[in-house]
Amino acid sequence: MFYLPLLSLPIEEGNLSGIQTSGFMPATLAHHNTVSDLFWGSLKLNSNSLIVPVVLWLLIFMSIWTWGIILSKYRELHKAKADSDKFSAIFWSSRNFAQIFAATANLKSSPVANVYASGHKELQEILTSRDDRQELHSSEFGDIENIERALKRAKAEELTRIEKGTTFLATTASAAPFVGLFGTVWGIMRAFMGLSQASSTSIQAVAPGISEALIATAVGLAAAIPAAMAYNYFMQQVRYLSREMDKFSAEFLNIAKRHFL
Repeated sequence: MFYLPLLSLPIEEGNLSGIQTSGFMPATLAHHNTVSDLFWGSLKLNSNSLIVPVVLWLLIFMSIWTWGIILSKYRELHKAKADSDKFSAIFWSSRNFAQIFAATANLKSSPVANVYASGHKELQEILTSRDDRQELHSSEFGDIENIERALKRAKAEELTRIEKGTTFLATTASAAPFVGLFGTVWGIMRAFMGLSQASSTSIQAVAPGISEALIATAVGLAAAIPAAMAYNYFMQQVRYLSREMDKFSAEFLNIAKRHFL
């Protein structure tokens, strides 16, 4: 039994910690004691690890831009919905087109009010030129078509305005996870490629590289989840305003045809 004396040899605690630090625990892991330290350490650009930091900075830029769009678009749509509700109350409480048109001057944020203003202007132009027509009855159908085209054109312009910025939210929601996954795959490949040059083949030798790579996926999800939620919410508000514009357009055409044309 020659191995028993070897097992009974004393090992000092200081020597054991030195062996673990130098032989099995890389310096990068020793410095990254928390996820926050790991994240900020992964942002540093260096010649040995360039792809993962670039991916992280790209995702951070996408996240900042996303939150900027979310805040501005929320205020814009909130104002548009509030002004549209005010216009709705004015429209249904008054049948005087002149009074309703005057009220739209203070409701510029409302897409419904802007659509109504466009239809009202077209109606005024038709009524102004009515005296120059020789056959009013034969041109009635054309008048309605002109007003309908004006309303549809105004609706398309308002939808373009209120949907501005949502395309980037959709792009971030769909692309950010894959951008983060690319950084993760690249970092893991580098970690395993460096394993052949490490003095130890244990998991501790590749743990720092894998940890830094996984940060990219986490940041990608952190950028994509708010973008997806905000995009769905904003699209719901846009659909609501679109229905309101359609409703007021139909009502405006009925009133114009019944009382003016």
